[in-house]
Amino acid sequence: MNQILDDYEINQRTIALLPATHTDYYTIALEETRKLYVRKTPLQLIKSGCLDGGSTFCGRQKAVTHLTGAQQKVPLPINPQSQIFAFPTHSPQAFECSWIFYHHVKSIKPFTDKNHPSIQSILHFKNNQSIQMNESHYILQKQMQRTAICILQFTNTPHRQEE
Repeated sequence: MNQILDDYEINQRTIALLPATHTDYYTIALEETRKLYVRKTPLQLIKSGCLDGGSTFCGRQKAVTHLTGAQQKVPLPINPQSQIFAFPTHSPQAFECSWIFYHHVKSIKPFTDKNHPSIQSILHFKNNQSIQMNESHYILQKQMQRTAICILQFTNTPHRQEE
């Protein structure tokens, strides 16, 4: 039996938070070298991660919307100082919403197999892990682009003029 954690702290090794339909845990947290099972939902973990990163979930959402114009499925700077940025695959309130951590994504490939019609994409991570996704290649690519814009907005510091 896998160990089930009461809580989980998002960190630089976190590559994805996946919702789980299990009676004992609600999230599968994928890290570079391990898989963890957590009794909190992905959204609860994201909200906690935002607080650890210096702001509220709603504050981060509002800031990203203000800076990028994104209104739905807003990518989040969970902790910009630590380069932890993630994007949701659905509305964050939806049960099926997974959170993908941008800096770990290697590629997104379309998947078409008549035997598995619900799987639309394969997400490949830099550590050679892959996960099958129900979201289309187009949607996931769009979320990657939006997250890249978010990263530029939150990490691009203006240069000071020398006096």
